[in-house]
Amino acid sequence: MTYKSTFKPILDFLISIVLITLLSPIILITTILLWFANSGKPFFLQKRPGKNEKIFNIIKFKTMTDKTDIDGKLLPDSDRLTSIGKFVRKASIDEIPQLFNVLKGDMSIIGPRPLLPQYLPYYTNEERKRHQVKPGITGLAQVNGRNYLDWVPRLKLDVEYVNTVSFKVDFNILVKTIYKVLASKDVAIDATKSQPYLDEMRREQINNKV
Repeated sequence: MTYKSTFKPILDFLISIVLITLLSPIILITTILLWFANSGKPFFLQKRPGKNEKIFNIIKFKTMTDKTDIDGKLLPDSDRLTSIGKFVRKASIDEIPQLFNVLKGDMSIIGPRPLLPQYLPYYTNEERKRHQVKPGITGLAQVNGRNYLDWVPRLKLDVEYVNTVSFKVDFNILVKTIYKVLASKDVAIDATKSQPYLDEMRREQINNKV
């Protein structure tokens, strides 16, 4: 039996149950506040590729409204982010519902963050290795820059994690994550101020080479 295939899934299951229980008051209060802030929609589901690129629904607290312009297009994130949503993001509370994804088996506590499905065609063969393990709520890239890390080093760290995953590595990441969350370090409240979309960036790079 190995840590990666046996003990890690067991730890994920046990830790998620414990954390959901301990954080249940925060989950309940946040759900109620966001229910009123978002017209009865405290959560949102989004398609994300998991292990072996299998698509699953990730669950998060809904921190933005669905306000649109006169053409029906969603307004920029900064114009849709609610006051409570800003706090929820800054405190990383928006990630807590993903514990249910871990409990279900779609995610792990530690692993590469699940990114958007539209990025899949734009990974290099090396970067695609990030999907050899379950995605995580936090990971090696998140404790080394989090939202503000450029795409290339971020994806490189994801692959490094896949190649070196162990109990020691996971424990170190977990400890660093707790510090980052408590210190509210490297959190981009407005996602548009952190990094551009990977697919758009790589399409632009391809066009510039033509």
